[in-house]
Amino acid sequence: MSRTERLLDILQILRRHRRPVRGAVLAEETGISLRTLYRDIATLQSMGAEIDGEPGLGYVLKPGFLLPPLMFSPEEIEALALGLKWAGTRTDGPLGQAARDAMAKLGAVLPDELRRRFDDDGLVVVPCGPQPEREDLPLIRKALSDECKLLLDYSDQKGAKTQRIVWPVTVGFFDSVQVLAAWCELRDDYRHFRIDRIQGAQLLTEKTPRRRSQMMKEWRKTLLTETDSGGQ
Repeated sequence: MSRTERLLDILQILRRHRRPVRGAVLAEETGISLRTLYRDIATLQSMGAEIDGEPGLGYVLKPGFLLPPLMFSPEEIEALALGLKWAGTRTDGPLGQAARDAMAKLGAVLPDELRRRFDDDGLVVVPCGPQPEREDLPLIRKALSDECKLLLDYSDQKGAKTQRIVWPVTVGFFDSVQVLAAWCELRDDYRHFRIDRIQGAQLLTEKTPRRRSQMMKEWRKTLLTETDSGGQ
């Protein structure tokens, strides 16, 4: 392994951890001595990597540091391209535009060989019919980010209309529909709401009583697989 590859590996290991990583762990994973690791950390810091910590306490990479494109393998480039193509066509307008902008930015900085793999149409996202523009999705994504409640005007599969105050947990993107998983105050339980059946949504200023990370763990345990029918 070259030193450049080793430095990138150290960054990648640090990026996987939110808590400080002990030098001994980094040295073992990269197959080097502690003395060499300390030199590598100092080199990365001099190159602009915001690594906090010191020998004996552990190291943590601050959020926001961009790894150089050399870290990507050809397969990783193909995965990035395919994922961004999917997001560019299967999500809401602002998120789709963000995916296309990200593709343009990545394509502009990649080395020639990787850029050819990135631009290759060997893997494509096949349209499955017209995707309706969902104006509620940006609002729902904001509620997820801000951990705020949502007021929904919802219509079930039989056309029955109800109004719900929900605590958003996550949105699942399927080929033909998007589904919001949320805690429903009316049902006092977790429910699934098809985005195309939401007739209107209002972002409330009130924060959700529980953090979304906690609700995510609770929701996963429920193993709900059906969308909310409105008749429960």
